[in-house]
Amino acid sequence: MKPTFIFETAKDSDSRIARLEPEARRIGAVKNPSCKVTLDQQKTGQTFLGFGGALTESSGNVLSFLKPEERTRVIEAFFSQDKGHAYTLARTHVNSCDFSLENWACVPERDESLESFSMERPLKWQIPLIQEAREAAGGDLKLMITPWSPPGWMKDNGIMNHGGKLLPGYYGLWARYLRRFIDELKKLGIPVWTMSVQNEPEAVQTWDSCCWTGTEEATFIAEHLGPELKRAGYDIPILLWDHNRDRIKERVEESMKVAGVERYVGGAAFHWYSGDQYENVAWTSWRFPKGIVAFTEGCIEGGPRPGAWFTGERYAHNIINDLNAGCTAWIDWNIALDTEGGPNHAGNFCDAPVLVNKEKGSFEFQSSYWYLGHFSRFIKPGAVRVSAKLESWMIPAAPDGRMGNMMEATAFANPDGTVILVLCNRTEADMIYLLADDDDGSQTAYRCPPRGIHTVVLSR
Repeated sequence: MKPTFIFETAKDSDSRIARLEPEARRIGAVKNPSCKVTLDQQKTGQTFLGFGGALTESSGNVLSFLKPEERTRVIEAFFSQDKGHAYTLARTHVNSCDFSLENWACVPERDESLESFSMERPLKWQIPLIQEAREAAGGDLKLMITPWSPPGWMKDNGIMNHGGKLLPGYYGLWARYLRRFIDELKKLGIPVWTMSVQNEPEAVQTWDSCCWTGTEEATFIAEHLGPELKRAGYDIPILLWDHNRDRIKERVEESMKVAGVERYVGGAAFHWYSGDQYENVAWTSWRFPKGIVAFTEGCIEGGPRPGAWFTGERYAHNIINDLNAGCTAWIDWNIALDTEGGPNHAGNFCDAPVLVNKEKGSFEFQSSYWYLGHFSRFIKPGAVRVSAKLESWMIPAAPDGRMGNMMEATAFANPDGTVILVLCNRTEADMIYLLADDDDGSQTAYRCPPRGIHTVVLSR
């Protein structure tokens, strides 16, 4: 296969997913290439489901400070097939999360009948954003839902924050509550694709949080949530864990020992805050060979980083290695935040691909936005991962003198027959890579600029 186009983004340039003819980056004889990339379409991995972002109350709130046409532009920049990143997945919260303006629940006061259940709060910021994202995506958007905490009156600590646990006597009621939330979304024309029981179930946070052991989570699924959804006619795969990569193997093993849980579990979800640990993603992919292995949250913590370049590179590093480890879905955290990194009712400010200046009614795309697009715009749902063997050598511009993970790559074969190769260069020098043609074995050298990323579209 031969490159038909190269799309490029680089730090010290104006290139932002700029389409180039291959000749623009092709070079002649090379004595010391940085690395060699060999594609092998006979060696295949997982089938990929798609990319997405989180539609939180905070994102809905900050986008309301933009003029309607600018708000639409931002939403289309993520979800439109021809104007943006072509996201096909999204995640949102049941009740409030830290990226809400305050604690709230659909049943805030004790009401075991759930007759007072109200979608008034989700209808203010979340639902309009979800509906606009669905419209931008052409009406086909797979939505994941996740609770950060049950209402405080259902928990042993009496509040939504600071961890605590769901009282066992409310397991059945909480399952009915979650089913009711799904019912209400359905009435609004919003189907639920998948869900998890709890966001970060081992974290005691100063914001909305609730702790579950792996056995408790699985028992709740097997005896309450799964049967409740089935009785209501829903076939929604439930994802285990939804916390960091470091403990996903132990938690899945613990949960899957509970009798009956396998009838309702469709895979597992993970975040990036504990570090790389991609071997645990690979194990999870092996454990659920036909299931959903989803990255469901990651962001740059500690506040916004306007103009920073390392943020995009962190995304590329995580996406490449998650995909190479067998991840089947990749969902970013908030699509947009304000210039403070919020709003966040607990002060847990973070970065986002789009930062909105609420006072000026303006927004800026960050490097993470452009790096995400190098994957989501080109690797289509239904794409199959193919082998992209990367051999690297000495390079003076790398911190240790060797390329190592300063140059990383992943490749997928799309349903339309094209092959997508994404390469990220995190060194301070040009990266000269040899691309081996898997048809005739010929090698051609291309140049990726310093702190740059290439998406190479190959076809016959």
